[in-house]
Amino acid sequence: MKHRQSLFGVALDPLTMDETVRRCLDAVQRGEQIEIGMVNAAKLVNMRRDPRLAAAVAGCDLVLADGQAVVWAGRVLGVRLPERVAGIDLFMRLLAAAETAEVPVYLLGARQDVLDLMLGRIAERFPALRVAGSRNGYFEDSEQGGIADAVGASGARMLFLGMTSPKKEIFTAGYGKRTGAHVVHGVGGSFDILAGITKRAPLIWQRMGLEWFYRTLQEPRRLAKRYLTTNAAFLLMTVRELIRRTPSALPSTPSSGSANRSH
Repeated sequence: MKHRQSLFGVALDPLTMDETVRRCLDAVQRGEQIEIGMVNAAKLVNMRRDPRLAAAVAGCDLVLADGQAVVWAGRVLGVRLPERVAGIDLFMRLLAAAETAEVPVYLLGARQDVLDLMLGRIAERFPALRVAGSRNGYFEDSEQGGIADAVGASGARMLFLGMTSPKKEIFTAGYGKRTGAHVVHGVGGSFDILAGITKRAPLIWQRMGLEWFYRTLQEPRRLAKRYLTTNAAFLLMTVRELIRRTPSALPSTPSSGSANRSH
């Protein structure tokens, strides 16, 4: 097991996509439970503002760099993260692996119409995948326990949460173990992308770390202010951390007798 790396006080697992998939499949084979936390620039900013979100992510068994900006900030600050492990890419890899290994999955999240569209797309792409159950992501906090029990009763071994932050992290922290799923992965807006409701950025945009900008172009009124605010805050966080970690270039030259000087 690789040692965790600390970035902005958050412990991250320096895993590649292939290593993450293997770790998840090992958990299913061994009957272990793994809760996966994904962090991008916006979430790292929000974790400083929301103690419940910070605690929920910190409690995950694997915490991965979902955003390219996180990987770049790590390089600037001397924190080794081998690559971005995007939540949607991990989702697709695990669905493919679950189909091959006949591992039942549960899909929880999104509006019912979006969920239905996504289930249809998944059936076309992964015809042999065992979908143990599904439910939309609109429910009250008081319903969480019953939903977790329903996941457990379905026999699902992988649970994918297509919900926004911090709802998915708080559900995972409070009820992930209760679901009985060996792998619990919050995939955010991935259900919308698979359903064809929103488009994912082209690969070159992803590699340039501009996936957030592509999303903003699709939903400017909803996302522009959010991304600009969090991205600016993340840049400021990185600069401050770099200054904190960089020793002063100026040598210390205390004046003679300064220790005894009265003020």
